[in-house]
Amino acid sequence: MRFLVLYIFIFLPATVIAQSDSADFRKLSDEVMLRGTCYDNLRVLCKTIGHRLSGSPQAEKAVEWAQKAMAEAGADRVWLQPVDVPHWIRGKEYLKLQMNKGGYKEVPMLSLGNAVGTDGKVLEADIIMVSSFEEYHKIPAEKIKGKLVFFNYRFRQDLCNTFEGYGDAGPYRWRGPSLASAKGAVGVIIRSVSTGLDDYPHTGSMRYADTVKPIPAVAIGNTSADELERALISGTVRAQLMSECKMLGTARSYNVIGEIKGTVYPDKIVVVGGHLDSWDVGEGAHDDGAGCVQSIEVIRTLKASKIQPRYTVRAVMFMNEENGLKGGLTYNDSALANNEEHILAIETDAGGFSPRGFGLAMTNAQRKQITAYRHLFLPYGIYDFEHDEGGADISPLQKRGIPCAGLRPDPQRYFDLHHTPNDVFEQVNHRELKMGAVALTQLVYLASKYGIK
Repeated sequence: MRFLVLYIFIFLPATVIAQSDSADFRKLSDEVMLRGTCYDNLRVLCKTIGHRLSGSPQAEKAVEWAQKAMAEAGADRVWLQPVDVPHWIRGKEYLKLQMNKGGYKEVPMLSLGNAVGTDGKVLEADIIMVSSFEEYHKIPAEKIKGKLVFFNYRFRQDLCNTFEGYGDAGPYRWRGPSLASAKGAVGVIIRSVSTGLDDYPHTGSMRYADTVKPIPAVAIGNTSADELERALISGTVRAQLMSECKMLGTARSYNVIGEIKGTVYPDKIVVVGGHLDSWDVGEGAHDDGAGCVQSIEVIRTLKASKIQPRYTVRAVMFMNEENGLKGGLTYNDSALANNEEHILAIETDAGGFSPRGFGLAMTNAQRKQITAYRHLFLPYGIYDFEHDEGGADISPLQKRGIPCAGLRPDPQRYFDLHHTPNDVFEQVNHRELKMGAVALTQLVYLASKYGIK
């Protein structure tokens, strides 16, 4: 029987195969759009569990939820993969600014993830503003020492691809605290890495260089940043900062994994996944509840459509993408230890907005193999295969030369919501979320039918 299947795929005319694939694409799309459960799953995840910071009780509940959801989707096997994750907590915090010699005014703020706090004490200091790293490096240390540095770098609005803007502005969050500490600053305030014209502060991860003293680091929203900028241009601004955030060491958590065994190549794996953890504000709906429920939907849809993949299809809910990447690293270490062969890894971690294409981090020959099916994707709004990218959780696999891909939704609204209290279920449209699941299932279908050469 196996030789008959191979004969069909080798010798059947390409036009017949293409017609079969087109019909299956429509079958998969109809299954998701008419009977898909990903939107309902996202509602349960967001509204009954909420935000899911690594090491928290909510993250533990999310693991239980994902294990159950994967089994209900019809996975042949579901298991938990232990992961030791950093356990950071926020606690109480506030930032008050004294602008234009008036009284102190409290402004919305969020400590950056993994930052140290003030041990619950009030840190009071003057603020010095810089607009860029270049400007900062020109300022002598004696003018920085004892002050709070305000990195007032704006997210570039002129870039059509907002992920390019994120890469441009992100270093002020990642590196700013260490640079400020090196010159004797007592703390850092950043303008949030945000496209939004609002006052939602955006948290996100940072790490301290080994050579500096950790100092408190917080983000404020664009509206407050504009007000602070105006006040500093016209005079002196003093701040009072209180934060209880701290690291509690490590905690045991889990990646959640489910798979459908391949009928011809069970030992060769196509993996699709998102990260189960989120920041401790909002509900982690777009980042990355959407990616998790879409990945589970791939399993459910293949099973419901009675399409048996020739290669094993595996869905992974990675833990700790936000502040450590321990889930992705652990998965890769396990794959190496077990000598598993992955032929393609796909990540969905860019929001539940309308899908536009896939980033492809692979050889030119492998890219050509996938883009040869562009005509099948076009009726579903998928046209962009030009970018070379995969995803954070699958980056350890990518470094080993495994072909990787990342779903690319429309990016214009993502960084309005990213890492904020406003990333909630109500911000996700059911059709857009399902269309992303359709595109993922279609790509997995192709890879699990023809392989990646």
